[in-house]
Amino acid sequence: MSPPITEDTQQSNSASVAPNVNLEMHRKSAIFLRSKKKIILTGSETEEEARAAEKQAVVIPSMPTFKDVHAQRVHMKQKLAAGFRLLAKFGWDEGVAGHMTFRDPEYPDLFWVNAFGQYFGHIKASDLILVDHSGAIVRGQYTVNKAAFVIHAAIHEARQDVTCAVHTHSIYGRTFSTLGRKLLPISQDSCAFFESHGLYEDFGGVVFDHEEGQRLVKALGPTNKSLILQNHGLLTTGKTIDEAIWAFISMERSCHSQLMAEAAHPNGYKDLVLIRDDVARQTYNNIGDPKAGYAQFQPMYNMIIKEQPDCLE
Repeated sequence: MSPPITEDTQQSNSASVAPNVNLEMHRKSAIFLRSKKKIILTGSETEEEARAAEKQAVVIPSMPTFKDVHAQRVHMKQKLAAGFRLLAKFGWDEGVAGHMTFRDPEYPDLFWVNAFGQYFGHIKASDLILVDHSGAIVRGQYTVNKAAFVIHAAIHEARQDVTCAVHTHSIYGRTFSTLGRKLLPISQDSCAFFESHGLYEDFGGVVFDHEEGQRLVKALGPTNKSLILQNHGLLTTGKTIDEAIWAFISMERSCHSQLMAEAAHPNGYKDLVLIRDDVARQTYNNIGDPKAGYAQFQPMYNMIIKEQPDCLE
């Protein structure tokens, strides 16, 4: 399975094109980002090369657009597979626990998910299983985790804005979940979850019933992107696969950070210096929205597909 052809990848590697933006318009606007200072780098440029460099388009990262729904699906499956490789690299796989799902771009009532029992570090895009809301298999030859689908189906059904959902038993997330409270705005990074995550306080064992899924949805709320499952772990969502996976990575690390900060103070969380609500809210608006989440994931995605390119297959 090769990377999809997108509007971005059809252009020169030196420039990317925002969706629905004419390439010539993009080039004109990008040039204004360049300094008006005209120089020649001695020893590496001729004057002609320097002048040509000044006219080169500036790269403006943007979400890709696709020629058709097939190319989009391929791209999304590759993103999810790369996400599983990252979770394995970070040590966040735990036996058969853990799952990620995304809504199919052509059939929004169908979802792609990892097969039951497959090691995250071996998952390829072609291994993903397509299922319906009940967890019945539409494409694929392996079964899926029933508990995964009680959680994910309920969220996808209730929240049409959610494209991807991520849950696995990461060590700091599940440790923090035993405190029975939300993250505090103690750092710039933790502000990405300020007023945007819920707490599910009713742990009832492995999730197998529909009612439990509905209670999880209620705890997540109509707009929150993340949920702390008390005595269980973390669950994150996103409008893109990128946003959902980055949210999980960032939330896990924020849990780690707060656990260490509380341990360093005699009175635990009561001694922590918090960021003011108005500042935390403003910071969230800068680093906590879907576009920021998408952008934050790209360096990790590029790293893992270079290290483990077979995940794209």
